[in-house]
Amino acid sequence: MSNPLSKFFVAAGAKRLSAVEAEPETSNQHEFNGVIGFRDIFGSARQTFETDFLYLPDDESQEVSASGFLTWYDARERHPTRSEYRIYYNTNGPMQLAQEGDMMIIAKTTASKLLVIICPKGSTHESQLLWLFGLEESERKFVVKEYGEEKSDLGYAGKLIVSSLGLEIEEEEPDYLAEMLHRFGASLPATLIFSEYARKSLKTMASPVEAPDETLLAWMEWEEKLFRTFEKYQVQEKLRKGFGADGMDVDDFISFSLSVQNKRKSRAGYAFENHLAEIFDQNAISYSRGAKTERNNKPDFLFPGVSQYFDLDFPSSKLTMLGLKTTAKDRWRQVIPEADRISPKHLITLEPAISKNQTDEMRVQAVQLVIPKSIVPTYSLDQQRELMCLEDFIGFVKSKFALIVS
Repeated sequence: MSNPLSKFFVAAGAKRLSAVEAEPETSNQHEFNGVIGFRDIFGSARQTFETDFLYLPDDESQEVSASGFLTWYDARERHPTRSEYRIYYNTNGPMQLAQEGDMMIIAKTTASKLLVIICPKGSTHESQLLWLFGLEESERKFVVKEYGEEKSDLGYAGKLIVSSLGLEIEEEEPDYLAEMLHRFGASLPATLIFSEYARKSLKTMASPVEAPDETLLAWMEWEEKLFRTFEKYQVQEKLRKGFGADGMDVDDFISFSLSVQNKRKSRAGYAFENHLAEIFDQNAISYSRGAKTERNNKPDFLFPGVSQYFDLDFPSSKLTMLGLKTTAKDRWRQVIPEADRISPKHLITLEPAISKNQTDEMRVQAVQLVIPKSIVPTYSLDQQRELMCLEDFIGFVKSKFALIVS
């Protein structure tokens, strides 16, 4: 099932917020200026749009969302010859957090709603959304782009970003539902078993040795489709039964909804780890998985193993560690204390377009970023020069093994 950008968005525009637009103590006008680029999208008549506002800093715990509205109007609609289009916004949490210089994106969805997304200047969200929408920075006016002609699939990176905006990506393989129910019953098995099933049931060619980067994403995407297929079945069954004793218990509904979201996140992380382990096994690489180091830290992978790590006669230069994060954001710092004997630390993530501010800090903190090949183009050319792909990392670890043997 193809998921092009045009499936979700009609158009989008971006600009940096000025003080008069963002800061209440500077102005109470609650209007966005430089919006003439939206005229082809919104038309010339006054309109009010149902709008979702998002404030997206890199610290996910500080994200804020709110529902509201935007009003598109001509401030000089009674003037015989002049027009001055503006967008009025209502007071809401995300806009109260916005600051001068933050990136703002206004996007019209195919459901005829608007999204207003505020990203702090230099953040990863800013970098990702500019890449997703194919937009460039603008200081004074919105640069607007339409997506009606976009037909190519978003790919793994694009779908990850779209999902972060709260939009549902259709990822299903209903033909496999009967087989999974026969094999597993009404409950999903442990992630290790389900990941193995995903690898074995994938019909397209996978080559963990010759093409580890492509294989990793193929396995991840396929497992996600199978998981969403099973998840849809389970949710539909729950909806049929209802929530609580009377079928309408709000607390039970909220609890169930949260469990669905949490399960999605945790299963993605376990799948990532499971498939990496299989790739390392296929490449005959020795490792310890989830072993404890100092202060009960648990790096995801230690090479060649935890016994060598605690053998002080074993050279530190021949040790390697790999942390993994399906999405990094600010959480990449968690790998820094995980293995005192090893520097640099390696971190593999599926996060596209991490900001230059973050990758510069990773370099200072001696964290080497590993990115699957197809996600590398979401980064700037300067950043790409410092990235490793998975194939590079495997070669790097094998070269250390060769030194051990010799």
